[in-house]
Amino acid sequence: MTADSGSRRVHAELALVAVTVVWGSTFVVVKSALVEISTFLFLTLRFSLAAIVLLVIYRRKLRKRALGPALIAGTILFIAYVFQTTGLELTTPSKSAFLTGLSIPAVPLLNSLVYRVKPRLLDLAGIGIATCGMVLLTVPAGGFALAGLGLNRGDLLSFLCALTFALHIVLIGHFSKIHGFETLAAGQIATAAVWGLLTFWFAEPLRFKLSIDVAAAVLLTGLLATALAFTTQAWAQQYTSSPRAALIFALEPPVAWLTSWALTGERLANRGKIGAGLILAGILLVELTRNKVDTDEPLQVRADDKV
Repeated sequence: MTADSGSRRVHAELALVAVTVVWGSTFVVVKSALVEISTFLFLTLRFSLAAIVLLVIYRRKLRKRALGPALIAGTILFIAYVFQTTGLELTTPSKSAFLTGLSIPAVPLLNSLVYRVKPRLLDLAGIGIATCGMVLLTVPAGGFALAGLGLNRGDLLSFLCALTFALHIVLIGHFSKIHGFETLAAGQIATAAVWGLLTFWFAEPLRFKLSIDVAAAVLLTGLLATALAFTTQAWAQQYTSSPRAALIFALEPPVAWLTSWALTGERLANRGKIGAGLILAGILLVELTRNKVDTDEPLQVRADDKV
């Protein structure tokens, strides 16, 4: 691995950490806003604002050959959000968080199936440790209540959400290496916005009250957690592997708790603190033991880079 490629990967992974911090820190803001606006309408406004901004910024860099992949990625992204929000309404928050967190171990499995390449053992070890941390962080001390041991429809939707998010990470990792990030970022967000516009008016009862909380949530999530975050993800995954990206995204629950603690005083039980520590340990295990080029998937060359 050359020094230049190593530096790009470090910068890319630090950018993904920043993205995870943005996503994790918006939970409290969104939760407050959803009291006054229905979920699908909120998602539609969020994606629409982000799409307008990205299409204006990248209007001269859009490439027709990347529109198909952007359409696929955007559709998968929207479906993941639908599974997540609908599932959360039908199951407990702890079960939803845990099942959604299964996207972490799902990514290397999907990546191996797509590219027929085995992930590094250290990557699997780090993912396993982080997954254990996710269990401690999201599942209450008594486990799932006896009455809730069986899986219901909300649990199934949350599990499908995990698989869909994992697929999205793998697709972005693949397509960004071929087409670059500009069209992919703008196109997928525009696709999600269109799906939102087509479904928000019948998917659930409309609820909307214009307030500072709603306006702030739409602006923050639209500009930072969507336009900036998904553009950064598409750029960064050109230089790092999909399993490593999924592992970094495991930081989202600890960041969400720290934000909630800072803004609302929410306390975390000792098992939750241990879980957050295990997630960090899993990431550090992988990051601090890199000694060779990772080849999670075949090297791709962007069409724009060909001479």
